[in-house]
Amino acid sequence: MNKRLLGIIGLVLILAVGGLLAAAEEYVPGTPLKVGFVYVGPVTDYGWTAAHDQARQICVDAFPWLETVIVETVEEGAEGAVIDRLILEEDCDVIITCSFGFIWGTQEAAVRYPDKIFFHCSGFLREPNMATYMADFYQIYYLNGLIAGALTETNKLGYIGAVPIPEVKRHISAFALGARAVNPDAEVHVRWINAWVDEVGAAAATRALIAEGCDGFAFTEDTATVVQVAAEGGFFSFGHYSPMYVFSPEYCVSGQIAHWEAIYLDFIEKVYTGEYDAHNLKSVDYWWLLQEGGVEAGCDPGMVINPAWVDRLQGIMVDDPVLGTLSVYDLVMTRLQQMSDPGLSFDPFQGPIYDRTGTLRVLPNCILSFDGLTTMQWAADGVVGPWPDEP
Repeated sequence: MNKRLLGIIGLVLILAVGGLLAAAEEYVPGTPLKVGFVYVGPVTDYGWTAAHDQARQICVDAFPWLETVIVETVEEGAEGAVIDRLILEEDCDVIITCSFGFIWGTQEAAVRYPDKIFFHCSGFLREPNMATYMADFYQIYYLNGLIAGALTETNKLGYIGAVPIPEVKRHISAFALGARAVNPDAEVHVRWINAWVDEVGAAAATRALIAEGCDGFAFTEDTATVVQVAAEGGFFSFGHYSPMYVFSPEYCVSGQIAHWEAIYLDFIEKVYTGEYDAHNLKSVDYWWLLQEGGVEAGCDPGMVINPAWVDRLQGIMVDDPVLGTLSVYDLVMTRLQQMSDPGLSFDPFQGPIYDRTGTLRVLPNCILSFDGLTTMQWAADGVVGPWPDEP
């Protein structure tokens, strides 16, 4: 090999290493900030990914110094290569990975790029340069459960579960706890589709649950399929992640709406000002619920309960040991207010709570801890159907 060729190879290596080092430079506060978003689904899913992307756009509109790059429909387990590209080719300062299944690849990348900042959704692993966040719905699923338990005529409610991780399991159990709080005979029948986005699977699961006698539906799947299929049969449902009233103005009673922008605006601005950097994120975990404004109850913004169903819910009376006799509508609004107040005078997982095997999971006068919520594997009493990894 001649000297000229060796010199060329050496120059290429120097340029390559220099490029890697430049790409790995630590962000300087107050300068233009570039953020890469890694999505598990398409931005058109009208569920989880759509909500994240709408929040991203709100941040872009709010911060003139912010530039963003998105990568859609990334398979869980393939995020590592996507992160490499966002850092090495796109020169992103911050990487936000928007799915629980991206947890391992995100942590590995955080170790690989110690001068970059990482923000992982719904996970539990953190590094000096990697924080976590979640806008969680368990409180709202309880409210939806109160409504569903009052409205069901068959005492069978259907739930289409995406992937059996603790997040989905606590939502199903919260829904069941709410339903049985107003109707002790109510059951929540679960069908798993083992995918976050699967319109065909969600439709098939909904129809199967209808055949079992279910007459009300909640779900974790990132499209409006369940709402639409339920409406075709004249059954009520609850929207998920994005406003879904538009898909069924007659039968979509309520639901959950994520406000990821509340978290993103806060986190991104703190990176820009230097409050957060690649060395102080080990203890940063956003767990934003109703009182922080991370989530909203309803099937449309400002619509906690579809007006078409208000009169019916106002006419169904229940007895509460503390509140006395009141309508289900008033009970929902009272619980919503209690969980929205800083004092948090009510929580769905307030003991005593038994799982469906009869095991006491939450002691009387106690509230399930954060760790208990985020690692939940058990199913609340009233949940029917397969339950992977059940203790």
